[in-house]
Amino acid sequence: MTLPMQDPEFQRQAIYERLMSAADGDRNHDALAKMYASWSLGEGALPDWLGLTPEAFRTMMGYHFPGLRFDDARCGSPLPAARGDEIADLATLVRGALAGADVSEGWIADILIAGCLASDHLWQDLGLWSRTDLSALMRRNFPQLAARNVKDMKWKKFLYKQLCDAEGIYTCRAPSCEQCADYAACFGPEE
Repeated sequence: MTLPMQDPEFQRQAIYERLMSAADGDRNHDALAKMYASWSLGEGALPDWLGLTPEAFRTMMGYHFPGLRFDDARCGSPLPAARGDEIADLATLVRGALAGADVSEGWIADILIAGCLASDHLWQDLGLWSRTDLSALMRRNFPQLAARNVKDMKWKKFLYKQLCDAEGIYTCRAPSCEQCADYAACFGPEE
């Protein structure tokens, strides 16, 4: 039998609640608390310091959760250097779509990019708790980009499709998404 304090869901919720009790009310604090809680337990696929530099990570966490310390935050692995061009392309895409409402959007952009480099659904790679969390994060931080996802395409597929479209690369063989044999893989449920 697993004691409640050993249960990962219990631990994740406890970390989340600790963070939220210190949150300053910023618009990204809920998503960051969920990502950090998952990541600190080895869930999701984010690299060291959520994909930020140690200094940026501490600054971000201090901004969102003042009074808490985050010195032992190295829980993942470094970003893959071999994917530098891909990282740069993603940065151009998402940083060019920032809402411009808050300094935390830049940190969120870098975390989002790190999550894109993993192999599961983006909300899972980020350590969010549902696709709804990711959709809200996208609308809040990248509203113009999010507005282009008119058919609710899975977010990682959508972002990479945006990169391909920008380069004039059309790897899909079907004349439209609706006619594609892989339609369910791009637009089906992620839960």
